Amino acid sequence: MGTHSQFQTTVPPTPEALTVPFFDLRRQYRAIHDEIDRAIAGVLEQGIFVGEPYVSRFEHQFAAYVGADYCVGLSSGTSALELTLRALGVGSGDEVIVPVNTFIATAEAVLAVGATPVFADICDTSYNLDPDDVLGRLTARTKAIIVVDLYGQPADLDIVAGIAASRGLVMIEDACQAHGATFGDRRVGSISRATCFSFYPSKNLGAYGEGGAVTTNDAALADKLKLLRDHGSSSKYRHEAPGYNHRLHALQAAVLSIKLAHLDDWIDRRRRIAAQYDRLLAGSSVVTPQERPGRQHSYHLYVVRVAGRDSVQKRLAAAGVSTGIHYPIPLHLQPAMSSFDYAKGDFPRAEACASTILSLPIFPELRTYEVEYVAEQLMRSLGRSE
Repeated sequence: MGTHSQFQTTVPPTPEALTVPFFDLRRQYRAIHDEIDRAIAGVLEQGIFVGEPYVSRFEHQFAAYVGADYCVGLSSGTSALELTLRALGVGSGDEVIVPVNTFIATAEAVLAVGATPVFADICDTSYNLDPDDVLGRLTARTKAIIVVDLYGQPADLDIVAGIAASRGLVMIEDACQAHGATFGDRRVGSISRATCFSFYPSKNLGAYGEGGAVTTNDAALADKLKLLRDHGSSSKYRHEAPGYNHRLHALQAAVLSIKLAHLDDWIDRRRRIAAQYDRLLAGSSVVTPQERPGRQHSYHLYVVRVAGRDSVQKRLAAAGVSTGIHYPIPLHLQPAMSSFDYAKGDFPRAEACASTILSLPIFPELRTYEVEYVAEQLMRSLGRSE
């Protein structure tokens, strides 16, 4: 279902009146509100807010979209990571390799199952997990490796999978930012034994609240995840094992079904915006994202690196441009991780990135003149106006 008409440029306001949001879900809603309103009204009219038929319908649709055999809808991306670890037998006494540059939920899920997160540094071009550093972090207690497709670019899935397979480890893919990205000729979600997604509202495919899923080709794993998400229940009032309440709600599933039909158009628009930024910033001191060969970045975030990042961000804000930082504090320096034996300087590439990265506005409804304005103001903030 095409949605390109919503992206067409309108007459820009004067620069003095221009402000550019980092993200604006209201624009997306305005473009598809009729479909969304009908879907929500259908759930309300049926009065079915948990489970069938909306959740299973979305699960089948999303599994087909990524090319996986199964999809298990869950309450969040964090729940997807935690339940996957539990379902694969990771627990107390185990160690799990985690990239040090990621949202804290990746490590929180490891802690939630009683295991220990062991951080590894990142590649300084893709910002994803460095397979070479993983090799130096493995011990006899290592049970799993979580690889994160950060910002929307698939990590070195083949290399990390090879490391895991050669040592009898589990590789779990955190694709919470990579809906619609591809690795080779396959979509993320069909490659790894377990791929975890978040449907947080700002994601490329976002709900109107919390939501998540795991996709897999492993029928036994899918069945175990379904038990764990619903109090270990195989049928009403029959509980096969202790479980949890991590179900995807019907309202969110109904919204996601509508949005999924637009996802490819939205990703195409994100990629065109990224290409526009690339052109406008070419030849400057701004380090723009590098798409790795054989992969299609879905550009959940467009992350550049600039010297004097904090001052640049303030100047952009003064010019009406909202930006973000993903992420300003690597996990090993987070107060929540202070009980582990890490110190500043332990992960030099991640620390260097954390002090220079800046996320520019990128969302499908961003207008062409807004992208031009962001790039112009960024150049000016660096003292290099055109």
